[in-house]
Amino acid sequence: MTRPVDGRYAAGIAADVVAAGSAPRLEDPLELDGISLDRKVDLDVVLGRIVDEIVAALGADRGTLYLVDHLRDELVSRVAHLPEIAEIRLRVGEGVAGFVARSGEVVNVARDADDPRRTGRIDALTGYRTESVLAAPVRRAPSEPPMAVLQVLNKKDGDFSAEDERRLVRMADRVAELLDATSLGRQLRPGQRLPLSFRFNDIVGESGAMREVYDRTARAAATDATVLLRGESGCGKGLVARAIHDNSRRRDGPFVPIDCAALPETLIENELFGHERGAFTGADSTRDGKVRAAQGGTLFLDEIGDVSPTVQAKLLTLVQNKRFVKVGGTKDEEADVRFVCATNRDLEEAIAAGEFRQDLYYRLRVVEIELPPLRDRGHADLDRLIDHFLFEFAERHERPGVRLTPSARSLLHTHAWPGNVRELEHCIESAVVLAGCDELGARDVPIKGLVLPQAASGGGDGSSGGDDGLFVTDVKSLREVELAYIRHVLDACDGNRSAAARLLGIGRNTLLRKISKDRSGDAGQKP
Repeated sequence: MTRPVDGRYAAGIAADVVAAGSAPRLEDPLELDGISLDRKVDLDVVLGRIVDEIVAALGADRGTLYLVDHLRDELVSRVAHLPEIAEIRLRVGEGVAGFVARSGEVVNVARDADDPRRTGRIDALTGYRTESVLAAPVRRAPSEPPMAVLQVLNKKDGDFSAEDERRLVRMADRVAELLDATSLGRQLRPGQRLPLSFRFNDIVGESGAMREVYDRTARAAATDATVLLRGESGCGKGLVARAIHDNSRRRDGPFVPIDCAALPETLIENELFGHERGAFTGADSTRDGKVRAAQGGTLFLDEIGDVSPTVQAKLLTLVQNKRFVKVGGTKDEEADVRFVCATNRDLEEAIAAGEFRQDLYYRLRVVEIELPPLRDRGHADLDRLIDHFLFEFAERHERPGVRLTPSARSLLHTHAWPGNVRELEHCIESAVVLAGCDELGARDVPIKGLVLPQAASGGGDGSSGGDDGLFVTDVKSLREVELAYIRHVLDACDGNRSAAARLLGIGRNTLLRKISKDRSGDAGQKP
């Protein structure tokens, strides 16, 4: 969905996404060298700023970055100057942008040209009059299909020139590099299983619960308020903490994490505040702590629910007054830091048990963000995460052809994932590294609860090594899971059975037979 760039936290983000410069530097094709894509930047903000720069550089009135939604065979205007409507969707082949997406050609339409590739449908929706159009494909290589289309409208001083064409092509090449370096780029490859979805780089998911997380994260990033992240271990609290920092006005300052649960009580105070020389045996010199290291940036206190009452008292002073004293010191120092904290504990229960200070609790939960466990995020989010990690680890471990069989994917959907996203991540990486071939079957998926027949019965009839030679304990039957997954894929394809069959890797008639068995009440029987 297209949304305007929020100036409250977008201001200054060009330092991280586009090289700083004034409007006259129009001869530069597009400066992206300053980008830090290991950050959890808000991709809408990044792309919106880039489109703004391209519009200014080419002297256009409006600009749009259309992304190719391969599942739906559509273009969607993820970033655009659209005050009239929320987004534009074009069929691949429709209009100038659709033609570029299909052909891979650059198109330049002059003001008076009667070009059949024009479409009046969008102008009728927006009330905007399109006169001149320049559009270029965004792709990884000339031999590959476009992943996006970069389009500018209505040159302010005439028609777009041949030089404008060359410059837009160079800009499109740079945008392709940027997209390919983000988690969004993985969704722009052909053969995708789900519609496009993204917000923060490397944070994957589109369920209702995750959209609420994104909205709260963006609002929190626009301020210096203390944030409390809550959720089970492994659900991504560290990623969200980083996203808050990377999209805040403190983004150029340090992001300093400290795992409170990993440090004994005798060390955590020293780790946080540092110490003066002679403060204790072995303190041969003055040492700064994490608070000093985080000056001008963000201090991330992970697992804050596990700190002792003594440390809680000192943290209360730190958070409340933004002041601290080194161990063994007397000088009161200022803490110019933003606090983001996280816990998997039930703090209300800990307060009732006398294990956590109520006054600290209220200081920490100025902005509270609850992260859902993976089991509550639905099949679509699970599929997005599976594809995200599969792509990431295939690249990291140089196994570009690795892929999941339908039975392996179905098996992943049977698991409750008590370790959440972290468990899924490790599971996929293990499968990619240890599998003997590029096709990952159910036997290659290391989920606790899988029992091979060799281990269960000392060999036996099922020891052939194929996917049919294993069974799963403490989960639903594979038939039940298969039917549930088929229904999920059909939903993702808006009921299009041919598209669903292609994604599932089966024939349409096979899919119809499976659906028929489901409707006839035969779902619990063996096929």
